[in-house]
This record gives sequence, C-alpha cells and structure tokens, in this order.
Amino acid sequence: MQTTGDQFLVKKINKAIVLDAIVRHCPLSRAQLSDMCGLNKGTVSTLVGELIEEKLVYEIGFGRSSGGRKPVMLMFNKSAGYAIGIDLEVRHMLAVMTDLDGRVIAERQVELERHDPASVLELLTGAARSLIGEAPPSAYGVIGAGVGVAGIVDDKGTVLFAPNLEWEQVELERLLRESLAVPVTIDNEANAGALGELQYGAGKEASGIVYLSVGAGIGAGIVTGGSLMKGAGGFSGELGHTTIETNGKRCRCGNKGCWEQYASESAALELARPLGVARFGELIELAKQDAPEAIRLFHEVGESLGIGIANVINAFNPELVLIGNRMVLAEPWIRTAIERTVSARALPFHRRQAQIRFASLGERSAVMGAAFSAVTAFLSKDRVTW
Repeated sequence: MQTTGDQFLVKKINKAIVLDAIVRHCPLSRAQLSDMCGLNKGTVSTLVGELIEEKLVYEIGFGRSSGGRKPVMLMFNKSAGYAIGIDLEVRHMLAVMTDLDGRVIAERQVELERHDPASVLELLTGAARSLIGEAPPSAYGVIGAGVGVAGIVDDKGTVLFAPNLEWEQVELERLLRESLAVPVTIDNEANAGALGELQYGAGKEASGIVYLSVGAGIGAGIVTGGSLMKGAGGFSGELGHTTIETNGKRCRCGNKGCWEQYASESAALELARPLGVARFGELIELAKQDAPEAIRLFHEVGESLGIGIANVINAFNPELVLIGNRMVLAEPWIRTAIERTVSARALPFHRRQAQIRFASLGERSAVMGAAFSAVTAFLSKDRVTW
C-alpha cells in the first residue's frame, strides 16, 4: 500500500509535538507524553523510539509509580550537538558555543577596528571556526550558527542596511554558510536579544515583551503571544529611528532627531567628549567613582530613554519592557531618570500594567538568542510549516 502524503505529514507533526514536549518538560514518561500531547500510547512509543535512535532523546531509568509498574523516564539529549551564536555589534563581536539547552561551552570576544564587510567576515569566520574546533564529540557535531546584526535583515539573511556598520546589501547568510559549511541563520540583533530573554532570561513568564537593545544604536525586538512580531516585510523594531526631536541631530540613517541620537551608547559617548572619555567602559568607571559629570550625563541619557519608552508603552501596551545590551551597565545611574520620565509621559492606564526591567542576561541577550535560533532551526528541520 502506497504511503500517502497525509500520513507522512501527520507523523512529522506528531513527532515534532512529542520532541517539543520532551525538550520543554523532561523528564517525562511515555504515559505522561501521551496525556500531554493528546496522542495514543502506541503512537508515542513509536515516535519516542525514533527519537532515541536519532540520539535526541534517551532513557534515564525509572520514575515513581502511580500504582502499576514504574515508568521509564525520558530526557532530551542536550549534548547531541552544539550551536554557535554571534552578536555582531559596531565596536565588537561576541561569539559563543552552546549545547542544545543553551549552556555556554566556550566563547570569543573580538574588537572591530574596521567595518568593511570583508574584514568583518574574516573575523566572524575566524571566531566561529575557533569555537567549532572546541566542540566536544557528539552525535551531530556543530548543528549551525546564528548571528544577530545591528541592522535591517531580510528573510534570506541579507543585511539590507546597517547604518552604524555602514553596510548595504551584504549577503551575510550566504557568505557565512559557504565559509563555515553549516546552516546559518541571520536576524536583527534586537530580535535575537528578545529571543534570548524569552528563552533564557527575564522574559520567560511574559507574553508581551518589547526588548530594547541599547548599544551603539537602539533596536527593538517585539514579542506578542510568544512570537516575534516581524512586520509586513520582516523589518519591524527600528524604534531607534523614530523621531523625538523635529529638527534634531543628524542620524546615519539620513533622518534628523532619531531617538538613538539621544539615548544610546553613542549618544552617551558624544556627551562625554569634554570629559576626555572615548570608551563606554571608561564612562561607567567614572560613574562608579561618583564623578558628578558622568552621573549627570547618565541622568540626561536616562531621561531620553524614558521619553522613547513612554512612546513604546503608549503604542504597544506591553506587559514588559526590557532594556538590554551595553546600557545595562549604566542601570544604577539611569533607572530613576527612566522611571520618572515614563511616569510623567506614559498614559496612566498603559503605565500601570507595564513593567520596566533590565535584561537579566545583560550584554549576552543577543548572542544567546542567536544560538537559540540555530538550535531551533536544527530541531525544527523536519517540522511542517504553513
């Protein structure tokens, strides 16, 4: 009898459901999986057998009995493979290797002296290859790489426009895939940060998140119902280029008065020029020493951040606003200014429901989200998409 497409599709869907349940809730027994997934025990047993053969699932022994034989418990094999995550910023890149459950095995940080695509690609591939060389033995080896880029990225992994990197139309996914010979996913860095916090950080329990990546510029990853909101062309989240000053400072995007010109790491460093400070870390150290000029500067940046966050709260009515990237280092000196400004400018009904917090993963939100994207692509490779 010929196998029909419908039978094949149903099996793929059911197998994905079973694996997802094990990943999220293990240890589980086959009987628990049957109840959780709404599948009969025979189907679950067959699918679990295949997942064990594929070395994605393994048995760990007996669990507690509820009256009959003790059940055999199942675990997700988080060491079946390893993922590379890369956060590509303007001044540096951070690369990590994680297992399939997000545990960091190794990492590299590289300063960027030049921004031309060829030079950056050489550093990207060098960091990734170095990490790949450290991967422990596993069933699948390095299963892929995810990259978060501070710019506008299309669904083919082409960086259409990254003003702070001065990039246009860079086919980063293709170039990296050809160089590394592993699957590659590319996304906006703020989207990657939102995924990192959603999966591993402060966003685990929230259904509506606006993650603000405040680094050299400002980007946003917007999560509704547990999924990223990408917009019609996949380009949503460029909140750093919303206008907060009609005839304000010229931005690299070509506009004037963009929010990131007043509330980003770059904005803070511009204000710090009279102090002779060239790096954000130096500015943080001054603030730690209670230098009044540095603290006053951060209050100003905090107020500008608060203006934009009030706009975000009024527009999206989120449950949680997370401030991430390098600006988390300045939390002690900007939090009060942000909260005071948001309280004064956000609509009271919207403000009452919104929490404003700093990313629990700190500067690692995007790199962890990028690695998670690679893991998701690997575990979903046989899934049915509509």
